[in-house]
Amino acid sequence: MIPMDQLLTARPCSRTGARFLGVVLAFTLWGSVCTAQDRYPLAPQPVAALPATQDANTPAKELFGRASGAAALTPEPIGFYSRGCLAGAQPLPADGTHWQTMRPSRNRNWGHPSLIRFVQRFASAAAQASGWPGILVGDLAQPRGGPMLTGHASHQLGLDADIWLRPMPAHTLTRAEREETSAISVVRPDRLDVEPTTWTEGHLAVLRTAALDADVQRIFVNAAIKRAACRSAKGEPWLRKLRPERGHDYHFHVRLHCPQGSGKCSAQDPTPEGDGCDATLDWWFSDEALHPKPAGTPPPPLTLVRLPPECRSVLQAP
Repeated sequence: MIPMDQLLTARPCSRTGARFLGVVLAFTLWGSVCTAQDRYPLAPQPVAALPATQDANTPAKELFGRASGAAALTPEPIGFYSRGCLAGAQPLPADGTHWQTMRPSRNRNWGHPSLIRFVQRFASAAAQASGWPGILVGDLAQPRGGPMLTGHASHQLGLDADIWLRPMPAHTLTRAEREETSAISVVRPDRLDVEPTTWTEGHLAVLRTAALDADVQRIFVNAAIKRAACRSAKGEPWLRKLRPERGHDYHFHVRLHCPQGSGKCSAQDPTPEGDGCDATLDWWFSDEALHPKPAGTPPPPLTLVRLPPECRSVLQAP
């Protein structure tokens, strides 16, 4: 049985030719998984406007995915990581001393202030620990959180961040480089371990630095990365935060705790006791895990009525 202590974060691809027809996507997202190395157009076509009125069946991603700016409200994550929204989001600047953001055309560099502060302090600490110039930051959240037009099932509260497994270069990337540079896989083709030509002690140092941050609730990594970490640091308490998940060959996904005082944020269950270097990890290298059966019929998309009621106010706010 697949462990369910964490949410899936695989992201369906959004390519240049994928466009809208009316209110619905003209292609099926289910089963098409994209990764951090996918390239995006420098001049993406604008998303078609929705009709003035929508019915109750309009997918919430069609609404939140069109918001270009944050809601002018007090910062607050509302709901759960995979069913919620974000009031008062802040953007992560494109560049810092030890970070650069990637894929700016997605407009997913928004987060709760606690996430923005985390990325800023983590970038400096990770650079110091690993010797890297800094980190490359992928998707955070949309300007008002909520379900995304393409991709992640989570990243809806502004408390999730994707960090590439490629060190930041020493120079400032151009817009073209941010859209077209590929991420780097650190997983072997057979999925059984890390790739020795790309995996380094610097990667382990970056992961350890993230896991030791008190605000971090868990970190999603490929099982091969967890296996490598167990070889190097078995028994260390921070390993419990590394949770194996598919789709994390090129990046890792950091999830923060609900910020203190965020009464409308639904916390995720604590990570299990122990370092996780046991039979639960072994399952990920079984035939069942390495060769899963094809996905069945996808669940219906989330609609606004299935999100917390406050999310309607977040959408309607100036």
